[in-house]
Amino acid sequence: MCGIVGAVAERNVVEILLEGLKRLEYRGYDSAGVALLQPDGTLTRIRRTGKVQELVDAIGDKPALGSTGIAHTRWATHGGVTEANAHPHFSSDRIAVVHNGIIENYLSLKEKLAAQGYTFTSDTDTETIAHTVHAELQKGGSLLEAVQSAVAQFHGAYGTVIMDKEDPTRVVVARSGSPLVIGLGLGENFIASDQMALLPVTRRFIFLEEGDVAEITRRTVKIFDVNGNPVEREVIESNIEHDAGDKGGYRHYMLKEIHEQPTVVRNALQNRLGEHGVLPGIFGEGAQEIFAKVQHVQIIACGTSYHAGMTARYWLEQFANVSCNVEIASEFRYRKSVVHDNSLLVTISQSGETADTLAALRLAKELGYMASLTICNVPGSSLVRESDLAFMTRAGAEIGVASTKAFTTQLTAFLMLTLALGECNGMEAEQTQAIVAALNSLPAKLEETLAITQGIEDLAEEFADKHHSLFLGRGDQYPIAMEGALKLKEISYIHAEAYASGELKHGPLALIDEEMPVIVVAPNNELLEKLKSNVEEVRARGGIMYVFADKDAHFASDETMRVINVPHCEGPIAPIIYTIPLQLLSYYVALIKGTDVDQPRNLAKSVTVE
Repeated sequence: MCGIVGAVAERNVVEILLEGLKRLEYRGYDSAGVALLQPDGTLTRIRRTGKVQELVDAIGDKPALGSTGIAHTRWATHGGVTEANAHPHFSSDRIAVVHNGIIENYLSLKEKLAAQGYTFTSDTDTETIAHTVHAELQKGGSLLEAVQSAVAQFHGAYGTVIMDKEDPTRVVVARSGSPLVIGLGLGENFIASDQMALLPVTRRFIFLEEGDVAEITRRTVKIFDVNGNPVEREVIESNIEHDAGDKGGYRHYMLKEIHEQPTVVRNALQNRLGEHGVLPGIFGEGAQEIFAKVQHVQIIACGTSYHAGMTARYWLEQFANVSCNVEIASEFRYRKSVVHDNSLLVTISQSGETADTLAALRLAKELGYMASLTICNVPGSSLVRESDLAFMTRAGAEIGVASTKAFTTQLTAFLMLTLALGECNGMEAEQTQAIVAALNSLPAKLEETLAITQGIEDLAEEFADKHHSLFLGRGDQYPIAMEGALKLKEISYIHAEAYASGELKHGPLALIDEEMPVIVVAPNNELLEKLKSNVEEVRARGGIMYVFADKDAHFASDETMRVINVPHCEGPIAPIIYTIPLQLLSYYVALIKGTDVDQPRNLAKSVTVE
């Protein structure tokens, strides 16, 4: 959520800023703005609610120039979606600020600043940053010193960039809890909340660490740690490839990313899976020694990543014989928990910047976990840098807000983790070979499953007038049902809930009638007969069933049940396979509903606030 782009150069940076904002649209936002220090020394600002294109059009109507500038896409936290609340924010027509995160003590700061004569023109917490920096500048000293004094007064999370009209050759940035990356150019430098924004102008990046403050000019970057001491941060060469405008011939990024899953899963497995298990070192240096001591796994995640963790719990306990707990990161942070002996903490995040998950990792280090592993899609992200071990999912850039390929590669990673831990816990060779064989067959099985698209597209038409739905699954398919329900509500805005099938009789049956579609995932496994009994409970009460079933599970369509046959697959990979039809269902229902598939309302791709 929220995107930042900034530049200090000799050339006009307007197009660089706007292109950067376009490349951050996938993160989710509701307004956009840009501030520029113009050649005549004036500070100008243009802001618009809605899409970045609205800002582009406004600048086209009123061209602006500037070699130093900052830009922002806002996802509302404090104050409604209005132009006055859009970033950048000014103070005394001298200081311009963009900001991701939340200043938790903004009300007390606002009261103090108002008493000093500052006028507030927005409802945001961000405006207190601008006024606080301006107030510090009045005491004398440089912009860098003013920002260092100001951030010491802030409580909360922030990634912020500050510009001073009286000092047009530099910007100062500060990071606490919200990511910022510096892009290094030739005679010009850049700043962004995500390296994706800067790929057209540089491949060389510095990722700021927690508490860093940096002063950036055209030719210099000076970084200071939380104590004000000058520090050096590693320069990383990025090999990420991403064209923000390329949907590959698909109507939406989400559909493109659904169809990329065979390829990205193949990439996730490449050079990691041998004939008899996972290859050494794929989880990082020293992983094998750590895994040999693991007696318990604590998984922490949010949203879709949480569902991946829920699925992994079944695998880790059933196959690797390792006890496992899974918890939502925002809950883990705010309750007293017991740390098991020799416990491995596993965090999961597509972006590697999810605020609650990152905070949970930092808390876990204080609590005394033996080691930490992150399963992540973004090299160089905060979770990757701060974890002891890291496994990169290799899903590539995921632009659609509703996660698809990131989820299936996370599940693939967890099956490999299951193999690695199972090897240390005496997993039988027959079981190991079964999982290895299933993983090797996975990309082809995903391609085969994508072939049932037309049947799902036809089925989706029956959801045109629906407002509620239930999803059912048993065993390791229960978290997949949860993920299916999340996808449907995310992009079609149909209220959807998931239940373990055995829970139907404990309350949800009261909801069943002909207006409540019930979606069931039914692989051919040891729980199939139990699941069939649950299906009959729904049919007996007049419910309409939509069953995604193994072709050998012997379900037949009739007036009360629509069956979509899913290719047969081996048990360990069944949760990954059955994810595909649920993704496709949500996509085609959203098309029928006419919603914004790639950027659903109120949601953000990377959630960098609590």
